[in-house]
Order: sequence, then structure tokens, then C-alpha cells
Amino acid sequence: MHFEIPKTASAVQLTGPDELTLNRNKPVPTPGPYQILCKVEAVGLCFSDLKLLKQFADHARKAEILSGIDRQILGEMPNYVPDDKPTVPGHETVVRVAAIGDKVKGVNLGSRYLVQTDYRWLPTPNSNASFGYNFEGGLQQYVLMDQRVITSPKGESFLLPAAENLSASAIALVEPWACVEEAYAVNERTTLKTGGQMLLVADSEFDEKSFAEFLDQYGRPAKITWLSQSTAPGKLGVEVVAAQNIAELGDAAFDDVIYFGSNPKTVESLFAKIGPGGLFNIVQCNGKFNRLVTSAVGRVHYGNIRIIGTVGKDPADAMQYIPPTGQIYAGDRINVIGAGGPMGVMHVIRNICQNVEDLTICAGDLDQKRLGFLSRIAQPMAKAQGVTYVPYDPAQNTMKVPFNYVVLMAPIPKLVAGAVADAAPNAIINIFAGIPAHVTGDIDLDTYIEKHCYFIGTSGSVLRDMQTVLGKVELGSLNTDISVAAVSGLDGAVDGIRAVENHLIGGKIIVYPTCQGLPLTPLEKLEETLPDVAAQLDDGLWNIKAEHALLEHYSK
Repeated sequence: MHFEIPKTASAVQLTGPDELTLNRNKPVPTPGPYQILCKVEAVGLCFSDLKLLKQFADHARKAEILSGIDRQILGEMPNYVPDDKPTVPGHETVVRVAAIGDKVKGVNLGSRYLVQTDYRWLPTPNSNASFGYNFEGGLQQYVLMDQRVITSPKGESFLLPAAENLSASAIALVEPWACVEEAYAVNERTTLKTGGQMLLVADSEFDEKSFAEFLDQYGRPAKITWLSQSTAPGKLGVEVVAAQNIAELGDAAFDDVIYFGSNPKTVESLFAKIGPGGLFNIVQCNGKFNRLVTSAVGRVHYGNIRIIGTVGKDPADAMQYIPPTGQIYAGDRINVIGAGGPMGVMHVIRNICQNVEDLTICAGDLDQKRLGFLSRIAQPMAKAQGVTYVPYDPAQNTMKVPFNYVVLMAPIPKLVAGAVADAAPNAIINIFAGIPAHVTGDIDLDTYIEKHCYFIGTSGSVLRDMQTVLGKVELGSLNTDISVAAVSGLDGAVDGIRAVENHLIGGKIIVYPTCQGLPLTPLEKLEETLPDVAAQLDDGLWNIKAEHALLEHYSK
């Protein structure tokens, strides 16, 4: 297969906070020895694109890479655009390889690939590198990638071969569906981090013998930083270093933070000390905070921190309530808040189709149009699966509580606080929407701890999730195209991102970069402008025949 590669092509560029432009003359780079130039077939727009739009250089994934790759190598990559450099958004992407460098291995010219975007071995200060953030993404006609970036330390390629008999949209939408899958499939750390760094802070007396037994049961760190009026016992089998005050301790320096006491100011100061993937165990020692506690809810999603607690004196009591994964279970009453949005639709459909018995899914959204789009898809599925499906407008209806599982689709800390109030004992509260890492929320931690609630949050997906979802799509057991609500070329992509911002379209927007001149077009409007494409819809739903008709129309 031969590609006539132009010298310039169109691209949507983000040049600053809330500054989107369509550049019709962006230079198309010639790939270096390890680089791959791809023609973009389709890109899904995502709420995460909006977060990048608003935060730009402050976004956790737009920052510079700290380690994992040589800086000189990064300097060879024109597609590496950290901090305030202009970037190209778009991470739900399917591509076809147009040119490769002479040292590229295992990637075939002309082949079709799904892009896995999440480079977790390349850390930034509060997250990790990612395609569509600090590496240019798919909202352009040609995108450059470097094999030294898209290959994991295990040797896994983050270009996944994709079948030719699927629509480009169905393949591109594997990425957001994989993010949804990761939200449930994620494995939670149920022990102390062996060989990690622990911080112990005590405002209350505690049983040192029980603490030693706690270490015996849940694992030993490499070192404990000890901040307490009592001297650390000498037989813990761990190096112990005394500290004088919290302020002198490094931020994000500890894998496990254990706090004995009920001083809300102390808890608030300790959030900054929890490192990525850290566990904060709050042991109230029969005390109460007696006020809302300002908590780092944004870091649950982006920093993967976890918060547990017990009203008693033994930190082991809190550990036993950590769920092994984020999965739903038989009998769960689930509340999806913001269910009518593109990702909310996926959560609802995913949970309906899990073959879990005696399930109730309450789907809340303020927008009746979006809720109607969801119900048209979800209602018959739920009936077929024996799932109780309850759509509702939270401004009009107050749902029966409590809920065993709450999924938050809007990055609003007050919704997190409300979910705690509505939670059943041992409830999982899934903070799926990416509250910015620096944002806090006032949480009733007394209630959170008493109920043994558990905040969970994931950002992006791992390769396993992408492979799982892609496999389902290729087998025909999952139709990701059901969530498509509108199509666009690059000419309408900026309007598409604004539509995501203003909640104007219920499902996903798919951008086809080769369709020059195609404005943002909801599927229900296709009959007016593209009747030949509309004729191929299946009961109003997008599919490969409609995609072929669209591409043929714009190739003339």
C-alpha cells in the first residue's frame, strides 16, 4: 500500500487554556529511524479533552516526563509537547500506518491499529505521559509516534492490530470503553506496600502491640517515619525514623500513611504527604472530627490514592473493608450520576450487560434529551438482561437511598460529598470523572469511616483492558457503535468539543479527519444534509455501512 503523504495537513491544535484552532497547514513530519507516521481514520471526542482544554499546561498529563526515557531521545520527537507547548488533543484513535523509520520493528506499513494511549512507565509529577496530552494526539490527518515511547518496558506495543471488517468508529471507541472497564477491573492494594515508605502520626494513644501485629498481618515497609509523643517500640523489624512535625516531611513521599486520632486539621495536612498509589488509613480511636474535612478528592482519580478508616483503635479493622476490585455484585443498587453523558452511557450499558443478578441501575441526568438517548438504548437491554433500570432527573425526583455503588460522571466535589450521605454500608463510590488533582472537597469523613465507604478512581486504561474490549468488539459481543450520537470532520471538531462542554449531545462524537468540510452533525440531522448516509443507519444507530457511505461521500 502506497501513501501520497502531503507536506502539510489539517490539525486541531490547543495553543493555550481554552484556545482551540484549526490549523490547515500543519507540517507533516518525516519519521525518524524509530518513528511511525500514521494516517488518522477516526477519533472520538472525550470529556477528558475538555479538561485538557481548560487546564492546558496545568493538566496532570501535560507536564514533563520525569523518568523512564532519556531526555535526549525526547528531544528527537517533534510530537513531544509538554507544559505550554501547543498540542493536538484526541486520544480515542484508530490509525493506518503511512510511513515508518528504518529501525521500527513489528509495525506493518498500511496496517490498521488501535492506539493505546496511557504510558504509565513515563511518570509526570502527578500522573503519567499520554497520547493526546504531552504527546500530540489524533485530531489531525497525520500523527507521529515513536516506538521508544509506545513500547512498554515489558516489550508490549501500544499499537494494537485491528480488524478490517469493523468500522473505524467501533475501533476508536474501544479506548473509552476500556477506560470504563478499568474503572471496575482495577485491582486494589489490600496490604501495606512491602518495601515502601510509611508515615505514622499519632494524636491519640494506641496499642503498640496491636500495631506490631498489624505489620505482621499486612506487610512491612522499608522504613517508618514516626511522629508521636510515644517512642516507637524496638521490635517492629523495620527501620524507624523519628520526625518532629508534619511540615518538615516531604510531599507525596509516603506509600502508606497511618493516622491515630480525630484532629481534622491534622488529617487535612496529611493528604499532601500521600504519594501516588498511596493508602491513607485513618484510625479515629473512638473520636470524631465533628466537622467536614477538606480532602484530596481529585487525587483519588489522578493520583490513585485511597482513603480508609475505622472508628476504633486498630488500623487492621479498616484494611478488611478494602474491596479487591471495583466490580459490581449481585443485589447492588447502583446510582450513575450524569448517566446521560457519553461516558455515563457506557457505564450504564456495561453494567447492564455484566450478567449480574438482582441489579438495580438508577441513571440520573439533568438533561432530558441526553437521558432519552440513553433510555432508548438501555431500556430494552435491561429488560432482556433482567436488570431494573430507573432513569431519573435529579431536579425532579429524589431517588430512594441508600446505594451500594455510586458512579460519578461529573468532576464536582459536592457530588462526592453527596454520595457519602447516600451510601449504604461498605459502598463503593467511583470517582470516574477526573476532578483535577489539585482540587479538594469538604467531606463528612465521620460518616465515610463509620459506613466503611471506599473512594475508588482510575485514570485511563491499561493494555489488558484495551485487549479485552477489542476482543469483545471483534467477536461481536459488544457493539461500541451504539454510543455514537454525532459525526464530524476536523472542520466541526472544535464545535464538537464545545458540544461536549455544553452537554449538547448525549452520545459520542466521532471525528473523521479525511471528511474535509463535514460540520458537526448529530445522527438525527443526517437526513437533512447527507440522506445517503442516513439511509444506512440501523434504527437510527451508527454502523459500518453508514460509515462507508460517509467516507464515500467525502471522497468524491
